Amino acid sequence: MKSHSVWLTSRVSRRMPTEYFVLANLREQGAIIGRLAGHPIAETVVDASGLQYHFVGVAPRDRSGRFDVEALRTGEWIVQPGLVYAVDGKATSVPSKPPRRGRSQHRV
Repeated sequence: MKSHSVWLTSRVSRRMPTEYFVLANLREQGAIIGRLAGHPIAETVVDASGLQYHFVGVAPRDRSGRFDVEALRTGEWIVQPGLVYAVDGKATSVPSKPPRRGRSQHRV
């Protein structure tokens, strides 16, 4: 997945596909630290370009049941089935988006 920045307004974010915030084609690395919806939660995942992401919580949903992408912080991405991973701070190229409202009440 290529690095990119996305600046959202609330009007635009409602139309933006959630898929733009979902990491895919990952490999698990490190310990399995839990399970969600029958899927293992890996401590760390790695994308095809070698960037590492560490587990930080569960993705919140908006009133319509979609992932609330505005709640993601800079460098955070969604991994199915609804986990949030943050890019490793040691990465040289950090995918990001602007900071939005917190998600602390949704941490596991």
